[in-house]
Amino acid sequence: MKTKFAVYKLHFTTPLHLGDERDDYSISLKTYQSDAMYAALTSCLAIVGKAIPESGDLGFSISSLFPYYQKEKDSKAVYFFPKLLKQKLPKLEDISKAKIIKKVSWIETAYFEKLINGTTLFETEQEIGHIQGDFLSSTVVEKDFISSQVSPRVTVSRDQSEDAKPFYMDRIYFKDKSGLFFIVHGDTNILESALNILKDEGIGTDRNIGNGFFEFEKDGIELDLPESNFVTNLSMFCPESESQLNQMLDNESVAYDFTRRGGWITTSPHNTIRKNSVHMFLPSCVFHTPIKNAEVIISGKIHDLNPRINFAGIDHPVWRNGKAIFLPVIV
Repeated sequence: MKTKFAVYKLHFTTPLHLGDERDDYSISLKTYQSDAMYAALTSCLAIVGKAIPESGDLGFSISSLFPYYQKEKDSKAVYFFPKLLKQKLPKLEDISKAKIIKKVSWIETAYFEKLINGTTLFETEQEIGHIQGDFLSSTVVEKDFISSQVSPRVTVSRDQSEDAKPFYMDRIYFKDKSGLFFIVHGDTNILESALNILKDEGIGTDRNIGNGFFEFEKDGIELDLPESNFVTNLSMFCPESESQLNQMLDNESVAYDFTRRGGWITTSPHNTIRKNSVHMFLPSCVFHTPIKNAEVIISGKIHDLNPRINFAGIDHPVWRNGKAIFLPVIV
């Protein structure tokens, strides 16, 4: 079943650093997870006095931010989705090509559509020839449309108790009109209001010195969704309950990875305080569902990570959104 999705493209006008759970500044991620983006959007709405629902739910769900390639403003964007953690493996006559195939992390829309419909990729020489480094695309993409530059910096402790220390920071750049995109499910009116603020606030690390500013544009894509009782998540996912999780993992064909999410509070004067943390599943996992369907599913839980038990005076919730967009997938 063909399903339309609203897409927002973020083209960055300044460098960008996206940290990982280790806070290793010398390496920047090339994706921005949905829970961090949702928190940034919520914060922007709070800045201008918009009422945030008590549940923390703004009325829409988003995917994590994935790369797209676009040469010119009027060129068609090539959207890339993460490779699923579980998929049908090709039978290769030339085993030497296995390493090239294994390196692929990102798959353009047409190939992603085939993948979720149970098609085995890389069974033809033509498909293998479409591998371009980490990317699989029938469109030729420039090798360095995402580039990185490591620069020396100096850090000063938040409470001024330690001497300044040198470190290296990796910042990424997007060539031409390329950038990161995300899919939206739900009402986009309040989303666009938040994006109009966030584009000048920036995302990622060191926004106060100009990192992470962007322009945005709305687009759309269509995906042919299969009927299946397996799903893959496009967003960070936190199960609603233990029973839901047990049900989703109760099959030998599931595949998953998870990480701890937390970070620093960004509202003054609490910037030196860490949030509580919660574990979430990363995008591109494969889970089992009891009911076959060919529709988008929204499922998950929003957590308040306010560390009020240990720190008094933080009088607002610190939301971390674990509600994910799920697509049916044949495995």
